[in-house]
Amino acid sequence: MRHVKTFEGETDMTEIEKLNAGHPDTQSVDIVAGNIEALRALFPEAFTEGKIDFEVLKQCLGGTVEEREEKYGLNWHGKRRARQIALTPSTGTLLPCPEDSVDWDTTQNLMIEGDNLEVLKLLKKSYARKIKLIYIDPPYNTGSDFIYSDKFSDGLETYLEATGQLENGVRRTSNPETSGRYHTAWLSMMYPRLKLARDLLSDEGLIFISIDDHELHNLIQIGDEIFGQENRIEVFCWQKTTTPANLSNSTKKSIEYIVCYARNRTLPLVGASKPSVSTNGLMNQPNAVGTLHFPRGVVRTSLPDGVYAAGKYGTAAYDIQLLADTEVKGGIFVNEVVLSGRFKWAQPYLNEQINSGVKIYIKTKAFSPSYEKEEYDPEKPWNIINKSYDVGTNENASSELDALFSPNFSENIYPKPTSLLKFVISMSVDDGDMILDFFAGSGSFGHAAMLHSVEKGKKVRWALVQLPEEIPEDFNARKAGFKTISALAAERLKRVRVALGARPELDTGFRFFKLAPSNVRAWEPSVADLEGTLLAHAEHLVPGRSEADILTELLLKLGLDLCVPIETKDIAGKSVHSVGAGALIVCLSDGITRETVEGLAKGIIAWWQALAPAGDTRVVFKDSAFADDVAKTNMAAILNQAGIKDMRSL
Repeated sequence: MRHVKTFEGETDMTEIEKLNAGHPDTQSVDIVAGNIEALRALFPEAFTEGKIDFEVLKQCLGGTVEEREEKYGLNWHGKRRARQIALTPSTGTLLPCPEDSVDWDTTQNLMIEGDNLEVLKLLKKSYARKIKLIYIDPPYNTGSDFIYSDKFSDGLETYLEATGQLENGVRRTSNPETSGRYHTAWLSMMYPRLKLARDLLSDEGLIFISIDDHELHNLIQIGDEIFGQENRIEVFCWQKTTTPANLSNSTKKSIEYIVCYARNRTLPLVGASKPSVSTNGLMNQPNAVGTLHFPRGVVRTSLPDGVYAAGKYGTAAYDIQLLADTEVKGGIFVNEVVLSGRFKWAQPYLNEQINSGVKIYIKTKAFSPSYEKEEYDPEKPWNIINKSYDVGTNENASSELDALFSPNFSENIYPKPTSLLKFVISMSVDDGDMILDFFAGSGSFGHAAMLHSVEKGKKVRWALVQLPEEIPEDFNARKAGFKTISALAAERLKRVRVALGARPELDTGFRFFKLAPSNVRAWEPSVADLEGTLLAHAEHLVPGRSEADILTELLLKLGLDLCVPIETKDIAGKSVHSVGAGALIVCLSDGITRETVEGLAKGIIAWWQALAPAGDTRVVFKDSAFADDVAKTNMAAILNQAGIKDMRSL
């Protein structure tokens, strides 16, 4: 068993041992441990010898504890298991694929291929409370092609098997109502994903979920449970088609739904906006006769150019007196305008409004002033989304995909129109915000995000997650050469970038990652051949993995952004990486001996001092890189003396 000498003179487990023990630095974030610590901070008296005393906790919570056996709520066979799945850390990682990416070195956008349950767990540590908006279009549970049925709820191994990385390729399965588990399978699939999604939302964040009437009622119930009924914003109705099919015996279905929840219901949604304009807004206040001075050069008018003499103007209703001659040139008053009359505003308030950008306008002949605000006041959106908001239908969505590829390419793909997704994005997203779609399908959300950025002139950072779901042989997209939906989505994003043309001011690239088992091999002891097992695990990193693969896993496990800048230098013949301007320094090179330790350590210290990162710096080495424990101890001592207190090995 390997040990690392800590700076307090104690021994600690290696990273691989921490991984196998569920250490939070090497697995995805431990949600259960985080919940317990939060509870301990609130109710320390409810903990005895490290365990929760639920009787004491009930007393602390008082009358809010539900003691009844019968209570309102949604339950199904498998709900407890679904809740546990959301709390189970992932043992996977994401492998970087620069060759499948666009603008790898500069982009802040992400495209991730993999099971979204595992990916959400991996992203949590880096992106908790950082996502402003989540949109998802999950399977509607119509009784067929239910790709997530039972298959992606048991962790990474079942995902690898189902995607052909262990055995067979992806298999679509039907979920007919006669199965007896028609609703429970869908609920068990959705519940843990929504639990994890809430953890990613920022305090002002919103989630929008597209759904039809098969599971709308169940979605609302689990949504109310996870996000809180008080945070349910709206159930929007979207007109999905103008030519509904005759599939129902009772009605032609032309509506789908988008359920919206907030993490905290604090900010209003922004829908269509209208300018606030007032006519004669300064005039005709009874018993408030006074004089107003309008500064020269800021008052507009449609009066012909010329000099206007002092005297009486206005009408019977608006009795105005110009107190000094004034000149108009090019629609602007050249000198100060001084008017006497009955006004709503006093001079200090008028000055304040002019300074804030309100425009003053003086009418022709009557000289009665009015004001106009050029700012826009938000208007609450309607809960019906249709062409009145310039939002298209499924037919428009298919045409968009066909235009990027070929006629009838979109057959059986069922994308959403970008106009709908732009409408959703515009309801809460501002410049620099990050948005996410973890049921990305053909990539419509990323397409819409790029269009939104172009049209609004704002950079919106997006992330897409899509299962490598196999496209059936008889689909036009498969005939065109696309084996999986994730491959189709990535190609769509590349074609949208080309269609938009050169946009150096905007980010239309993306970093592509694939879900895979951890770079650190799990300990698998064999009682029959313990010696052979020990020898086999002498190198505990997965063979064939690159330094970039390991760096990416470190970013995830340490809670750093996947697009954080990474700089690489050769120091004493070893490749050393600085992550986030020195927040993390990593050396994965082999062959660190007693003789080479000092030169490598001093080079790392000099670079670290030049970078001058804010906060503590962590330095990570590959455990097997050290020739012996003396070399490792010496490295730790030299770094410690320079002020680097945290050295780890993996």
